[in-house]
Amino acid sequence: MRIIFWGTPEYSVDSLNILNKSNHDVIAVISQPDKKRSRGNKLISSPVKKFAANKNIPVLTPQIIKGNNEFINELKSLSCDIFVVIAYGKILPKEILELPRYGCWNAHASLLPRWRGSAPIQWSLLEGDNFTGVGIMKMEEGLDTGDVLMEEQIKIEDDDNLISLTEKLSHLSSKLLMAAISKLEENIDDNINSFLTKQIRLNRELKYARMIKKTDYKLNWGNNAIEIFRKINALYPRAYTTFRGKNLKIIKIRILKNDEFNNKSYHSICDSLKPGIILDLLENEGIVISTKTEPVILLEAKLEGKNISSKMQLIQQLQPKVGEKFAD
Repeated sequence: MRIIFWGTPEYSVDSLNILNKSNHDVIAVISQPDKKRSRGNKLISSPVKKFAANKNIPVLTPQIIKGNNEFINELKSLSCDIFVVIAYGKILPKEILELPRYGCWNAHASLLPRWRGSAPIQWSLLEGDNFTGVGIMKMEEGLDTGDVLMEEQIKIEDDDNLISLTEKLSHLSSKLLMAAISKLEENIDDNINSFLTKQIRLNRELKYARMIKKTDYKLNWGNNAIEIFRKINALYPRAYTTFRGKNLKIIKIRILKNDEFNNKSYHSICDSLKPGIILDLLENEGIVISTKTEPVILLEAKLEGKNISSKMQLIQQLQPKVGEKFAD
């Protein structure tokens, strides 16, 4: 197969690497243009572009794709069998979707039609899903609306966060992608549509995974403890609160168990206090904070301008006082 690969973040590199090592021919890579990502305003290439350049694969980084005739003509001249699209970052218009001989195929990190959109991994964690997965989908003009060729699900573990779950799904995407391309090759002369599953037949709730906004990263201690726990994992390591006027990134917490909650008599204390109040300082664990429901223990955090600290080191760094409040 002559393949053009579309992708941008680190998540996509695993699949590009496997395709590049296979007997398929990755004839070009399309990635987002270089962006200013550092304090010195230096232009930084995407992880996919860096990988492709190191492997001497031609890379195109168009600013605009829709209506870009020069770019479209360049794609036509490459005479491609399929497009593989993994987290490219833009919706491909019809004029591009129709170019490859055997269609455009996307590895989407959710169990469609649940979590169509740009942030499926974050939303599966935010909503406390028990399972997620990857689907290989034939692309069409709608947002992740295409029919599914194959999919595989995995369990979301209690200790999974954005980094760990992204890594698992990246590996799964690359594995499933190779299986899907093999299936396409085996049935190249048949009607591939007969192998596709309409999303409506998957009998799942339709949900949209909107983009994560800046305001999403701020914690609200007035939420349930489980909601706070999920947000910290889903937006790892960027969820934050403020303490004494400084931003404090919350890296890891633990929800108090019922017996701990009862033994410490936090019930009566919590009833009289607002959420976000420091209830206790546990020398070998961290800072106990009230929420709408059970208290949580702040185990690990990063104060702006400082390194990540945990447990007793965190207490010594912040020097918090019982009764003091974290800002919402």
